[in-house]
Amino acid sequence: MLKRIWLVGVAAATMAGAGAVQAQTATPGPDDVYELGELTVTARNRQGERVGGEIIRGEDLRRFDRVSVDQALDLVAGAASGATGGSRNERLVFIRGFDRFQTTLSIDGVRVFLPADNRIDFARFLTADLSQVQVSKGYVSVLDGPGGMGGAINLVTRRPTAPFEGELRAGAGFDADLGVASRSLSGRLGGANDHGYAQISGAWNDRDHWSLPDDFQPTALEDGGERDRTATEDWRFNVKLGLTPNADDEYSLTYTRQEGSKNAPTHVGDTANRRYWSWPYWNLDSLAFLSRTGLGETAWLKTRLYRNTFDNALFAYDDARQTSQTSRRAFRSYYKDQAVGGNLEIGLRATTDDTLRAAAYWRRDEHVERQQSFAPAPFTEPNQVTVENTYSLAVENTHAFGQSLDLIVGASIDWRDLKRAEDFNDGRFVQHPLTDDTVVNYQAMLVYRPNTMAEVYASVSSRARFPTLFERFSSRFGTAIPNPGVTAERAVNYEVGGWYEPRVDLRLEGAVFYSDLDDALIQVPVDLGPPFGVINQTRNAGSGRYYGLEATGRMQLTPELALNGNYTWLKRTIDNPSDPNFRTTDAPEHKLFAWLDWRVNDRVVLTPSLEAWSGRWTYAVVAPQGYYKIDDAVLAHLSAQVVLTHRVDLIIGARNLMDELYVVTDGFPEEGRNFRADLRMRF
Repeated sequence: MLKRIWLVGVAAATMAGAGAVQAQTATPGPDDVYELGELTVTARNRQGERVGGEIIRGEDLRRFDRVSVDQALDLVAGAASGATGGSRNERLVFIRGFDRFQTTLSIDGVRVFLPADNRIDFARFLTADLSQVQVSKGYVSVLDGPGGMGGAINLVTRRPTAPFEGELRAGAGFDADLGVASRSLSGRLGGANDHGYAQISGAWNDRDHWSLPDDFQPTALEDGGERDRTATEDWRFNVKLGLTPNADDEYSLTYTRQEGSKNAPTHVGDTANRRYWSWPYWNLDSLAFLSRTGLGETAWLKTRLYRNTFDNALFAYDDARQTSQTSRRAFRSYYKDQAVGGNLEIGLRATTDDTLRAAAYWRRDEHVERQQSFAPAPFTEPNQVTVENTYSLAVENTHAFGQSLDLIVGASIDWRDLKRAEDFNDGRFVQHPLTDDTVVNYQAMLVYRPNTMAEVYASVSSRARFPTLFERFSSRFGTAIPNPGVTAERAVNYEVGGWYEPRVDLRLEGAVFYSDLDDALIQVPVDLGPPFGVINQTRNAGSGRYYGLEATGRMQLTPELALNGNYTWLKRTIDNPSDPNFRTTDAPEHKLFAWLDWRVNDRVVLTPSLEAWSGRWTYAVVAPQGYYKIDDAVLAHLSAQVVLTHRVDLIIGARNLMDELYVVTDGFPEEGRNFRADLRMRF
């Protein structure tokens, strides 16, 4: 109770003094932003400026020690990271309560989509070589293609701007006792002139383990100290070649290879459902062509063409040491996916008051899976193939009414076409029904600027997202009935927001939002009678409401000291007719992130920060089973940036300074006090 009171008090004091992270991260990024990789993830006013949404700068990712994308999203209002728990224990992100299925992830505008289930583990995506992270909340431009029902995330890489430039970074993470827990290395080398650019970059992160807080009480499954099975390794390699024949045109070819391997810690108290899973590889590969061509003085054409692959292996073992695979629960599952596609966008400034954009999107996904089992006898399934095409046509217009009022309207039609859907059950192939689905999306936004110190906007956006193959066809290890006829779910998002900057040392931003969910995809119990009993099926049987507010800001207290902060209040309800006790899990109702920028002198900047949230709902798998609220959490962090020379700097940081014992999902305690050092050299 005392912690809750303290949290509310800190939130109120922070908001009264300033507001939040967005004011810091919304400032334009450095000149090395790869502009072809940016998305129209939010509405743009007549000047092309972003309205709503947020941008996290690469420098902020570094100084707050946000190594992966899930950690990065905790910096902004309206977003929160989480974990699935269970056997997979993947890292999640929520944008105003919408999960990884209802939001999209892109790298340089190229969609990352896993066709089988789209269960993206956001911890696999490193941030070291990013120039910025674009975050859209609620209003996602229809020009971005299908999905984006509740939000969109775009990871924008860097591009060179000087004839020769480079950067090298080396870092290490440490436990509370200063034992080495992780190592990282990243760098880039490239150059640019009036005719083009070339760059090679990469990032590597190897985590041996992470450690639990000292207050953790050992259990039969976890003895404390170094958390069992928390080893991970990820690396990414990127090559970028570009031609810039004139000021209006740019043509770029990029290749990215990303590889990862990970283990999965288990529930610390669930002895009845122990599963020992690991992923020996979790790999992505992308080859993309991006361009922008000026068509006279008033029109332009943008293109993205790409080929992506996803290779994944999941191994299930009999034992904690992961040395034996002999039982019925042991298996080896392999995914091998490929996507080819692209999108075209044409823009036209028809008059001084009108800008019209139209876009076409196409993607072909091929999913290939097989599984090897070991009991009652070794057996390997043949490859099972699923092929699906997804399309979208969109149009968006921005009209200016005088000098202070803009109206942005957009609409799109999305459709999917299932070409092939195979499964292998009981020794024979199963051909699933080839169903199709079509949805129409629409959105509008009014932007009003009463003067140069303020802007307000109001928007409505109705977006739908198609169910994945997993939701349509998976039997979930015999616990679910496939439902090929399940269709898209939809959210209508309403938002009113704006910013106010009465003077250069004070900026406040905020928004209130409301989302209405319809045809929500939920698990419904179905009684099949003896001998099967009750089993679940995915159906369009739910409805819901997400609503809340965000407030962010920045206040320059003295020339050397600035106060920043953001606060989010979020309420979520899902009406599940089959379960009156159902609760929405994983996203907190209250969330606060606040920090100080303290320039001690010309060489040293200190950044103390506070991260806090109220309890979130979760589900207890150990008796007494059921929904309950996790305790509040308050985490204190500190980083120091030291300029050693004009080309070399050092960041030393500490996270969870008070060694807080906390969880974000039932049975999975998070990392205790830890430290990090990061050395960067630029040339």
